[in-house]
Amino acid sequence: MKPHFATDVLICGAGAAGLTLAIELARRGVSFRLIEKMKTPFAGSRGKGIQPRTQEIFEDLGILDKVVASGGTYPHQRAYRDDGSYLDSDMADDIEPTPAEPYHLPLMLPQFLTEQIMRERLNELGHCVEFGCELIGLEQDSSGVTARVIGPSGEEIFQAGYLVGADGGRSLVRKTIGVDFPGKTLGVRAIVADVVLTGLDRDAWHQFNNGDMQRMLAICPLAGTDLFQIQAPIPPDAPADLSGEGLTALAAARTGRTDIIVHSVYWASDYQMNARLAERYRVGRVFLVGDAAHVHPPTGGQGLNTSVQDAYNLGWKLAAALKGARQDLLDSYEAERRPVAEAVLGLSTRLLEAQKEGGMRRGREVHQLDIGYPDSPLSKELPERKGGIRAGDRAPDAPVRRAAGQPSRLFQLFQGPHWTLLVHEAGFDTIRPRPGLHIHHIGSSGDVIDAWGHVRDAYGLAPGECVLIRPDGYVGAILDADQTAKLAIYLTRMGVSELEETSK
Repeated sequence: MKPHFATDVLICGAGAAGLTLAIELARRGVSFRLIEKMKTPFAGSRGKGIQPRTQEIFEDLGILDKVVASGGTYPHQRAYRDDGSYLDSDMADDIEPTPAEPYHLPLMLPQFLTEQIMRERLNELGHCVEFGCELIGLEQDSSGVTARVIGPSGEEIFQAGYLVGADGGRSLVRKTIGVDFPGKTLGVRAIVADVVLTGLDRDAWHQFNNGDMQRMLAICPLAGTDLFQIQAPIPPDAPADLSGEGLTALAAARTGRTDIIVHSVYWASDYQMNARLAERYRVGRVFLVGDAAHVHPPTGGQGLNTSVQDAYNLGWKLAAALKGARQDLLDSYEAERRPVAEAVLGLSTRLLEAQKEGGMRRGREVHQLDIGYPDSPLSKELPERKGGIRAGDRAPDAPVRRAAGQPSRLFQLFQGPHWTLLVHEAGFDTIRPRPGLHIHHIGSSGDVIDAWGHVRDAYGLAPGECVLIRPDGYVGAILDADQTAKLAIYLTRMGVSELEETSK
């Protein structure tokens, strides 16, 4: 077999993480292949919550409006008592949107619809998923990765600059590169099923026998569909009957009602809940994202969101490395994202324990808006700040007015694969423009006017200060506008280089 043509990145796995990474690379002009061993797209709703931070990412990727139009907000919880009466309550704290945080509520959209929207966005960018194409082996050296792939046309040897394992909790990539996956099984086996049923209204998330792990049952209407999702713990050794008849019998046994009838099963699975974290996220030119790097219980709706944010973090760094950034930029992926996953494992496990006691409630901590990278090697402050926005923080949004009079938002200025430099009340000739860097001057004579004071409130910049926003919406550096040499060094390290002057 002859080696196939080389590409920059081979992505193994076309779930939410793999698709996010593909979109990120596509809009940066990086060549890649996205392969998926399944012959058809995933058809289930294993992940159905889109947290506010992920909504911000989806806005940047150009898919948020479709996600909102296709899904909906979470219904209230309806907890049934043994006598058939019930109590309705909100499943999460009621948090109002602010200028800095425009998205305040988790959205519900079944995973298969989220991934469909992402595939459509990838198609718009000129790329597609290769279904029925599976990685069966890989080797790497200092110059690249050689992968063995088998697909509809047979086996091929494929060469890539980098390989990313987005291939799930049982990741072949992770096993092949010898990365341990320590953790524990949490002693809970459960079923999840997307079904057509009658007997329950679609205005509530119906919950029976909360806190009783032998009898608990949750049935949630799936926004954007006519389906319900059934969730229930089951005994560790009992066979799981996931047929319509079996699920109808389960509902009757746990609710005492005979009117809840499952007519058909769209998708179903039984699984053991685990909490595991890969010891490394990178070995040479091979990276792990999503469930290949971390798995945890579904409590809190963190899994899909953490996976998307892994890929969002890695995508711009891979593109930068391929275009000349220092190679140690890639080390920051693990340094930034692994501690986040470790915290998510703890949060999800604590929420699972609360659910066992019948008292789980989701607060701000599940929204992922407070995730940041203050200890990252990429976070620089010159000089170190004592208050206000800090390097490594999520960059807040703010309504602004453009110099021509039209209303806008900082997120609109950030949208795209570029870096953004906000210069507060400093001269226009202070910073030289360069490809991949958008410079905006904030002030009464700038191109961005802080008409309502929201930039001031969110960023707390003194006159002459600049804040550099990374492509993934985090603050990379804060410095004075006269420190152009240090800014230039930082940007060059990130692969954002000045154009070379040419003479005719």
